[in-house]
Amino acid sequence: MTKQFYVKPKVYTGADSLSLLEQYQNQRVGIVTDSFMASSGMTDLVQQRLATCSVKIFSQVKPDPSVDILVEGAGYFQSFRPEIIIALGGGSSLDAAKGILVTLQDLIPDQKILLIAIPTTSGSGSEVTSYAVISEPQAGRKYPLVSDELVPDIAILDPSLVLSVPRSVSIDTGMDVITHAIEAYVSTNANDFSDALAEKALSLVHRYLPVIYRDGKDIYAREKVHNASCMAGMAFNSAGLGLVHGLAHALGGVLHIPHGKINAMLLPLIIEFNAAGQDKALLDRYAKCAQIFGLTTYSGPYAVKQLVNEIMRMNQTMGIPHTLKALGSDLQLLAQNREKIIQAALDDGCTQTNPRKVTAAEVDRLIGKIAG
Repeated sequence: MTKQFYVKPKVYTGADSLSLLEQYQNQRVGIVTDSFMASSGMTDLVQQRLATCSVKIFSQVKPDPSVDILVEGAGYFQSFRPEIIIALGGGSSLDAAKGILVTLQDLIPDQKILLIAIPTTSGSGSEVTSYAVISEPQAGRKYPLVSDELVPDIAILDPSLVLSVPRSVSIDTGMDVITHAIEAYVSTNANDFSDALAEKALSLVHRYLPVIYRDGKDIYAREKVHNASCMAGMAFNSAGLGLVHGLAHALGGVLHIPHGKINAMLLPLIIEFNAAGQDKALLDRYAKCAQIFGLTTYSGPYAVKQLVNEIMRMNQTMGIPHTLKALGSDLQLLAQNREKIIQAALDDGCTQTNPRKVTAAEVDRLIGKIAG
């Protein structure tokens, strides 16, 4: 079976990598971000590096960006005709910027637009992927769009931009990195290249996320988790993801739970579900993840149990509950939308590369377990 791996974005990392923007002179630059980034001075840091450029800022991005935001953003920039779009913020801003650029390109096809992604959280990996998660609020759905047109041209990973991220957000997004790496590692499309990136990402985030939990100002730990997020993004961009993400998109679209948090809650359950299929090659892969975490030299079901226990321990230590009930989610809303959630999880593109095939009845049972 033919598999693929490619890296399109040029990735710049390390202290003051934001200075890369100073090479752009006398150009029209559109910044896509959210209201917090605009009001907190983060956009000012970017504008200072674009002293000779004409800059226009669209700061209307909300969590779980919708199709309407893409249309609104493209309309906002249409007459400006930007030569560069800078995506600044967390996963939602990066995904929105990708969608806005593609929509804008349809409106002004004669204008070539460079896309620069500058993540300010360490989690989504969107700065190096062909994915953008767009929501449809009326339907209570999230859709992962996948297209090579969505891959940024340049990614800038400046750790100073994530120093002020609140602890709760850092933990949710950090657990998202672990989920990305593990799902890419056991995906049906995993390959030698994605494996290497997933393994390194797992090693870094397991070591340095607890450091950030204790001290969010540790810039060395911030840089390592920021890099791990990008590596995990490269891994899943090549290999795909799995049922954790498929079900997280479906549940998150209805219950509006932060993406990294619902991933962290589902990850132990889905590992157990996948491992129950007793596929030796899959068990060996989960065992390797446990070994990367420094948990065991064993293989088979014992190693899988060690991995599951470690993820549950990390969740508990860092304040992520095991069930939707403990999280305080609306279980009545869950019950009303249960069939829709099951179907959305089965239809999700991420579910297609899960290492164990899943039925509607099995998804239903998993929802029952996560509900509590």
